Amino acid sequence: MTLFDLRNLPYAVFSRPDGVRRIGVRLGDAVLDLSAAESSELILAGGALCRSSLNVLMALGRPQWTAIRARIVELAPTLPAIPLTEVELHLPFDVADYTDFYSSEHHATNVGRILRPERPGLQPNWKHLPIGYHGRSATVVVSGTPVERPSGQLGPGVFGPTERLDVEAEVGFVVGVPGRRISTEDFADHVFGVVLVNDWSARDIQAFEYQPLGPFLAKSFATSVSPWVVPLEALTGAFVPPVAQDPVPAGYLTPPGNGLDLSLSVEWNGTEVSTPPFAQMYWTPAQQLAHLTVNGASVRTGDLYASGTVSGTTRGEAGSFLELTWNGTEPVKLDDGSTRGFLQDGDTVTIGATAPGTDGAPIGLGAVTGTVCR
Repeated sequence: MTLFDLRNLPYAVFSRPDGVRRIGVRLGDAVLDLSAAESSELILAGGALCRSSLNVLMALGRPQWTAIRARIVELAPTLPAIPLTEVELHLPFDVADYTDFYSSEHHATNVGRILRPERPGLQPNWKHLPIGYHGRSATVVVSGTPVERPSGQLGPGVFGPTERLDVEAEVGFVVGVPGRRISTEDFADHVFGVVLVNDWSARDIQAFEYQPLGPFLAKSFATSVSPWVVPLEALTGAFVPPVAQDPVPAGYLTPPGNGLDLSLSVEWNGTEVSTPPFAQMYWTPAQQLAHLTVNGASVRTGDLYASGTVSGTTRGEAGSFLELTWNGTEPVKLDDGSTRGFLQDGDTVTIGATAPGTDGAPIGLGAVTGTVCR
């Protein structure tokens, strides 16, 4: 069974040799041209499918998303299928803003122990609110875009290219309907779908600039996202109860909303090195959105917020190489016999994920990949 059948149908923006960007959905190893389908009046979406990005479609709202998806499912077997080998995939939506959270208790504890060994691994406020920071929308790039090794201050009087380039395997949520002070119960009315995210990180730059304000140049140089936006409706079978939260969160963070049973995989030059479990995340996507907007800040169509690094309880479930190699002190061995502590030039990282479909069989979230260059 394919991971991309009628239960899934993730959206993308693609082009053929003519260079014209079109909206489509993936079915098997092909893309179905929704722009052509709407131009032929097979689908009525008010022109939203005849655009060069998903933003207009995402702004329509859940009733329209549901109706359009139902029509696509009905038409899919009859629509011409273009092999993926014949198309180029692009950034699927115009990114309005980008926020990154820090919602894995295991990741936060490990990073604290590594970067701040003189302090407790988990800071006292961490279980009271979803910690996050604002990133740069201008450096969000589609999967496959080369990632240039960044330079910065590595210590007092030391400037140069990072020697500890890392990845962070994350899940991103794409806002469709704008809003402010969004309750946890209204999450599905605002979030259009899900992408995979690699929040590339320069750990030596981060360690020097991290205190007292937090991430800046160590994070802002590149964030890669998968080209496929999986609609929330395709993930109905993946929603699970959240993990237990103690202490009880503040009122605006309750009810907590659902977790997601996503199984991630991280490959380093073709070697699978970890399998992070998203179901273990402490803060839910609904709580993240509620916290993001509780102070009156608004979200817009195309806003992207990411979960933060997904890590489990074991080293083989680490979503960052900082944890996997314990800051480079315990290098991993790849299938070609080489060892790595952090990323070298020419290394390629691919993050993939699956989720249970409504029938229990898995569906795919696509993949996000990037190769380091100098």
